Amino acid sequence: MTDPLSEVIALLRPRAVFAKGISGAGVWGVRYTDFGEPSFCTVLEGSCRLHVDGQEPITLEAGDFVLLPATPGFVMSGFQPVTPEVIDPKAAPAPVDEVRHGRPDGDPDVRLLGGYFVFDSPDAGLLVSLLPALVHMRGADRLTTLTRLVGEEAREHRPGRDLVLSRLVEVLLIEALRALQGDDTPPGLLRGLADTRVSAAIRRMHGDPARPWTVVELAREAALSRSAFFDRFMRIVGVPPMEYLLAWRMAVAKDLLRRRDVTLSEVAERVGYSSASTFSTAFSRYVGRAPGGYARALAS
Repeated sequence: MTDPLSEVIALLRPRAVFAKGISGAGVWGVRYTDFGEPSFCTVLEGSCRLHVDGQEPITLEAGDFVLLPATPGFVMSGFQPVTPEVIDPKAAPAPVDEVRHGRPDGDPDVRLLGGYFVFDSPDAGLLVSLLPALVHMRGADRLTTLTRLVGEEAREHRPGRDLVLSRLVEVLLIEALRALQGDDTPPGLLRGLADTRVSAAIRRMHGDPARPWTVVELAREAALSRSAFFDRFMRIVGVPPMEYLLAWRMAVAKDLLRRRDVTLSEVAERVGYSSASTFSTAFSRYVGRAPGGYARALAS
């Protein structure tokens, strides 16, 4: 059976870049400006506060896991009032040792292991838009174990390190996101996959993007009337079904063009277009450049 979540993660092509220990003691607070790349952390011991821009402040406790697929600005601090130190993660050099905030000596009030990675996909913005802005899990033992493995692998430059890190991050992402599915999840792919009716249509779109789907046919897959299906899909996923299908087709097309071993006619056929010229017109309208120019830009 087609697994849309695994397909999205595979197209994002995550690879680990950096992982580090973080601790805080006494009166402390830091504000990281917008970063844009995905980041994660797990709380090893103690507790602290986290306030991500656009989200409600939360308390992080031992065993908690946090994932920010497109890290906006955020403040992390202890529980006493403080003016946070501002850090620009795009400009600050990556530290070699554990980062300590607040009182430099003595036992810390909180210890975390955190890091960031990048998505190699040229279509990361589109795919990330289908994911929640903030993932916060309590008592996430499996995620804590995965984060520790990422940290250990990042520190030790053993043969195969890059491949191991990329696979670990893929598993970490899937583990975090599949545990989040439910009615409280913001509109997007995860909430769609948690809905029995909507997920049936999403799986069919992913399983056969070349098929000339209509809203009526997708509604039939979901066992709903056309209007009920459209309204339900829009409410749960956040976009109309045909817009989601177009976005998925273009994401697949971009991945095929990146490989450079598939002809334009083959790409067109595999994403549901009757000819290379029809596909080129649709691709140019959606992406802003012709498929050939897009492929050449990726190769340069």
